[in-house]
Amino acid sequence: MEQIIKDTTANPAPLGLFGFGMTTILLNIHNAGFFELNSMIMAMGIFIGGVMEWKKGNGFGMAAFTSYGFF
Repeated sequence: MEQIIKDTTANPAPLGLFGFGMTTILLNIHNAGFFELNSMIMAMGIFIGGVMEWKKGNGFGMAAFTSYGFF
């Protein structure tokens, strides 16, 4: 009998947009001088959406959300 593996994880696009929005907010708070730039802000922008889109096999989503993070 052939076993079929079905991906049951959710669409990561909303999470990627959330990561982009949170990165924008955190960078604005940083620009206001409330705290220094740290790896958490950069990791949120780069990895939250892009890596999960890559896992789902969506190359365009991975490129879009990762480039948002690098922006």
